[in-house]
Amino acid sequence: MGDILHAGLGWPIAGTLLAVSFIGSFITVAFGIGGGAVMLAALATLLPAAAIIPVHGLVQLGSSAGRAALMVKYMRFELLGAFSIGALIGIFVGGSVVVQLHPGWIQVGVGLFILWSVLATPPAFLQRSGMVAGLFSSFLTMFFGGTGPFVATYVKAQKLDRHGHVATHAMLMTVQHLLKTIAFALLGFAFAAWAGLIAMLIGFGVLGTLVGRLALARIDEKRFKFVLNAVLTILALRLIYAGASLLIFGGPEAET
Repeated sequence: MGDILHAGLGWPIAGTLLAVSFIGSFITVAFGIGGGAVMLAALATLLPAAAIIPVHGLVQLGSSAGRAALMVKYMRFELLGAFSIGALIGIFVGGSVVVQLHPGWIQVGVGLFILWSVLATPPAFLQRSGMVAGLFSSFLTMFFGGTGPFVATYVKAQKLDRHGHVATHAMLMTVQHLLKTIAFALLGFAFAAWAGLIAMLIGFGVLGTLVGRLALARIDEKRFKFVLNAVLTILALRLIYAGASLLIFGGPEAET
């Protein structure tokens, strides 16, 4: 039974991921962005390379859907259509060209992507079109996972209030992660082997969402974001180092 729940990773690793799922959802509700990158960094450090993006996508689907359900009255549904069309195209194109990359390249790519999300900002053209934002971010999510900042750039340009921003972002990310999960299932990823752990990760994510809503007004946002960026930078550098070491020297890093 234990192996089914922790997918063979062992309870220390599974427990760490459950805590990260809670914290990641808390961060996303409190600050509108960032939790997905925290979850991605943890999964990229602790899971086999081939499982990182599919597992992250399904966990984020549960987290985003839970957040959307709690805030449905604030959603801007008129933004859904164009984004969904773009997302469908992006997932289809990404799924048609995605290949089983060397584990080292996956770790390096995810590490660079997380580092970029901390140090840079998404391109301005994503602000103008929901279809373009959906296509561009959904294509990238098939390879690197955490494209929430790209979608947030488009949502931010709509000049919504805080609740509207968080709710609409959750709605769009739910669509993107749902399409991505379907694509990886069609490509043959064995989600059943990870079902127990994924279910628990989603459950802890929902708890993080609930607590994040309660704590929303009590957090020093500037200080917290500084600490968050520092942690993400350290994790990203570790992933880049591990991936580069694997590419150059080979060895056991393939399973980290």
